Amino acid sequence: MSGGGGGDGTFDWTPGLDLPLRCGGPLSANRAEWIPTRYENQKRRDWNSFIQYLKNHRPPLSLHLCSGAHVLEFLRYLDQFGKTKVHTHLCPFYGHPSPPAPCPCPLRQAWGSLDSLIGRLRAAFEENGGKPDQNPFGARAVRLYLKEVRDSQSKARGTSYEKKRRPKNINSDKNKLGLVN
Repeated sequence: MSGGGGGDGTFDWTPGLDLPLRCGGPLSANRAEWIPTRYENQKRRDWNSFIQYLKNHRPPLSLHLCSGAHVLEFLRYLDQFGKTKVHTHLCPFYGHPSPPAPCPCPLRQAWGSLDSLIGRLRAAFEENGGKPDQNPFGARAVRLYLKEVRDSQSKARGTSYEKKRRPKNINSDKNKLGLVN
């Protein structure tokens, strides 16, 4: 979802739809403008892509009429540009993390990419004047869809998305007790 445009599934940057740079990176040399962070740039590109998607929608949609269903439609549209192989139930490699041979299973957007995208769009919506309780990116249907994608991709690869716990740092406990110099 980077800017640029062309046949690769990206949209051209659209002037006038920029996100306000309320936060960002360090000040530039003239100290009057912010240098946006990589996250801010990506958020702006994602926001512009979503706005462009709404404009190209038939019939065209305005942002205030956008719902969680339209967000799901956008996520499904993005699947065609995915690069993650997701094995189907009928594939002999279903459930194998490292398949030994190629297969005709579809390429999809990875769950982590979709999750990050929704987080950026959720923030962008509110930065552009949207009310948190009306944010279509935080809709229950979107959260359920992301959970479904995560679970299905996890099963297809034979891996788990369970959060990993950090090992307890023994030195920090010793520091608290005053046992480490």
